[in-house]
Amino acid sequence: MSESSGATFGGRRAIPPNTSNASENDPPTVELQGLVPRSFNLQDYLNVTAVHLFKERWDSNKVDHHTDKYNNNKLIVRRGQSFYIQIDFNRPYNPRRDLFRVEYVIGRYPQENKGTYIPVPVVSELQSGKWGAKVIMREDRSVRLSVQSSSDCIVGKFRMYVAVWTPYGVIRTSRNPETDTYILFNPWCEEDAVYLDNEKEREEYVLNDIGVIFYGDFNDIKSRSWSYGQFEDGILDACLYVMDRAKMDLSGRGNPIKVSRVGSAMINAKDDEGVIAGCWDNVYAYGIPPSAWTGSVDILLEYRSSENPVRYGQCWVFAGVFNTFLRCLGIPARVVTNYFSAHDNNANLQLDIFLEEDGNVNSKLTKDSVWNYHCWNEAWMTRPDLPIGFGGWQVVDSTPQENSDGMYRCGPASVQAIKHGNVCFQFDAPFVFAEVNSDLVYITAKKDGTHVVETLDTTHIGKLIVTKQVGGDGIKDITDTYKFQEGQEEERLALETALMYGAKKPLSTEGVVKSRSDVHMNFEVENAVLGRDFKVTITFRNNGPTHYTITAYLSGNITFYTGVAKAEFKKETFDVTLEPLSFKKEEMLIQAGEYMGQLLEQAFLHFFVTARVNETKDVLAKQKSIVLTIPKVIIKVHGAQVVGSDMVVMVEFTNPLKETLKNIWIYLDGPGVTKPIRKMFQEIRPNSTVQWEEVCRPWVSGPRKLMASLTSDRLRHVYGELDLQIQRRPPM
Repeated sequence: MSESSGATFGGRRAIPPNTSNASENDPPTVELQGLVPRSFNLQDYLNVTAVHLFKERWDSNKVDHHTDKYNNNKLIVRRGQSFYIQIDFNRPYNPRRDLFRVEYVIGRYPQENKGTYIPVPVVSELQSGKWGAKVIMREDRSVRLSVQSSSDCIVGKFRMYVAVWTPYGVIRTSRNPETDTYILFNPWCEEDAVYLDNEKEREEYVLNDIGVIFYGDFNDIKSRSWSYGQFEDGILDACLYVMDRAKMDLSGRGNPIKVSRVGSAMINAKDDEGVIAGCWDNVYAYGIPPSAWTGSVDILLEYRSSENPVRYGQCWVFAGVFNTFLRCLGIPARVVTNYFSAHDNNANLQLDIFLEEDGNVNSKLTKDSVWNYHCWNEAWMTRPDLPIGFGGWQVVDSTPQENSDGMYRCGPASVQAIKHGNVCFQFDAPFVFAEVNSDLVYITAKKDGTHVVETLDTTHIGKLIVTKQVGGDGIKDITDTYKFQEGQEEERLALETALMYGAKKPLSTEGVVKSRSDVHMNFEVENAVLGRDFKVTITFRNNGPTHYTITAYLSGNITFYTGVAKAEFKKETFDVTLEPLSFKKEEMLIQAGEYMGQLLEQAFLHFFVTARVNETKDVLAKQKSIVLTIPKVIIKVHGAQVVGSDMVVMVEFTNPLKETLKNIWIYLDGPGVTKPIRKMFQEIRPNSTVQWEEVCRPWVSGPRKLMASLTSDRLRHVYGELDLQIQRRPPM
């Protein structure tokens, strides 16, 4: 914002809003007051000749503050914790007659009462949670200070100055980018709002730069690694830029509630030119398919350099990048996957599936959808804006689903509040509650315009909620943190609490007519491999003494993982006769040629079976999704796995389809091992193999991962990964 724009705010505020970390306005190097004698000479007073910040990776400032992994040559510290600096003067410092202080400034319009101008007093003893500087060593012309920031100070990149007092005013050091200091949230500090008291959890949720994201189907859970890369070169600046683009006031950037809410809006580009443009229509001509990304680094760096949204993302990409943003700034965070996640458009705690009288789904009336899975994030923080007990994990979701306070964002919503039905607590708790607790309601839309509730499924939604386990790549079931077990008294109470707080159920599902017959139906889908035939087996069981005839309908659809159907590829109506106390199985053959032509990138097929018992008019309904098994990319490594040594990485893929793949891109990534790279192949013929070799030189030791993805015109969501153990460079 230009200086002249201050006139715009005339009469309302003295200065324009301070919303950019990158903007600067340097304080004067000399501030003299009153009459100054001609004999006044700056050199007669204490002058700063050098400032040392001890900012190398091995220095205690970075090691003690757990910032030594950041690939950044500036000083990076965490708030509420002391760090060391050394100031060299032109002569020995005499505390009796010399007066100086350190100053930290952020943004273009710094103000002390906003926390954007911080004069740090030199004190005899540091006070917990408060700014202060203590002299811990005086040696010749040098003074070493222990500086402590407040535990609630702004998170961002500060400019540092040293000011010396004279009888006639202040002498201040000039702007020096080498002394710039990043201050981050501090999960190791008890006074910080993001304090987490478990060291293994801090290592996982703040310091781990590689994660696992779960996707697929409840009955066929799949996983893929994701490179968060929060320590990579340029990522910290990119995350600060995201807040600048949001025009977030600097004074609010010390509050994790505000930072995570702004992040949830800015990671998607729906209404604010944020980081990632979402796309769910399977057409990615102007960008990279969501399934091709292997991590967050390329996305954030491209957004920072182009200043335009990066194309394209879907829920796991939004969640992966948001996780990088949160961990990079110091907020403990994890990616969560909810299987059978409700997208309840009218927030009435039920997903209404409307049927025609013949049992077919009425797509015009059915507006709600069940996502096979949905990924969001949890961020750890206190919630002083809520009653005691609702801090801890908070749901934050950057996938643009519904509008919240005028923007596409969601959260932070207390997980504890969601579990107990306290949906009155901000932010967006009713929407998240519906995602994990909605009922599936099957309603017949009669030709006379009336609606009849046929059947109710209270257990389908929020079937399983998972995240990566601490310290390993396995799966951790956290469903019980979101909801009580189905049928428990507490579960009923939580639902009644949510209804009391305004989550409405306009269509009564109480007293739904129970089945008048003894017929039950279920179906199973055979494990299916991409490009091959498979079977669907429907079982009808008659537990009563009556003879029944049944008219059944099977619909097979190509669906997006969001549950939205793209095309119906199978439609079959059949009749079944059931003798008393008997069962009957019907098998349907699904041929590859029926689904391959229209298959979407995640290879989801959705089957819907409805059956009407002719004698009693009962309607039975079941639905299931499957994920076709997709071939993997193979990664191999040759050579020593040692920091600083070259090793050869080979990526290969064999085309399993009966058709030629064209316009193939293979992506390779591995934090600390290789920067994200990619290579294009014109075509891969059926049963042919392509190979790609790259020479990599690891720079981080310890357990690492290589990740590869492949995308083409006809085949996507192809992954592969390889675990590595990179050894330290042996001493010379």
